[in-house]
Amino acid sequence: MGIATLEPLNGQPYRQVAKPVFTSAMANMASTVCVVTAECAGFCPGRTVTAMLSLSAEPPLILVSIQTGCALADTILAGKGFSLAMLAEGQEMVADAFAGKVAPDKRYLMGVWEWWLSGRPRLFGSAVSLDCELEGAMPIADHTLFAGRVVAADIAAFRAPLLWHQRGYGKLQR
Repeated sequence: MGIATLEPLNGQPYRQVAKPVFTSAMANMASTVCVVTAECAGFCPGRTVTAMLSLSAEPPLILVSIQTGCALADTILAGKGFSLAMLAEGQEMVADAFAGKVAPDKRYLMGVWEWWLSGRPRLFGSAVSLDCELEGAMPIADHTLFAGRVVAADIAAFRAPLLWHQRGYGKLQR
C-alpha cells in the first residue's frame, strides 16, 4: 500500500492561510509544555516544545517535531535518541530557559538534572520524564518529526502538568 497524494482541484495550487492566522489558530490549543534534550559526545542541546504526541502504545512510541538543521535535531540523529520532560506546574523557568531566554551553556542551571542510563539528560521533578531511542525521522517542511521508542519512564502522578495556551502558561482546573 503506497502513500496517497492529493492533486490540486482544477489544476489550481492549494491555498493556505497566512502564517499569522495559523499561529493565532494554534494558540487556541492547550498543550503540555515539554523540554526535549539529546546527548552525543558530551554535547547536550535542548529545546522547549509543545509539538509532541503519543504515537503508539505497542511498541511505546512518541513523536516530537524539531526544527531541521538545528543543534538539537543534529544531536538526536547523531546520538540516536532523545529525552523528553513533560514539565510540571512551577517549572516555568525551565521552560523559558530552553525556549531561548537563557544562553545554551546556562540552561541546565535551571531545574535539577540527572542522567538516564543512556547518558541523555533527565529533569528531576517533571510530571513525566521519558528516555527514547530513535525509531525513525521524517523531514516535513522546515521541521523533522522524530519517533522515539520509550525505553525508560519516570512518572510523578502527584505533579500537575504545565500547560501552554493563548501564548502563556496555564494550569489544569480541578
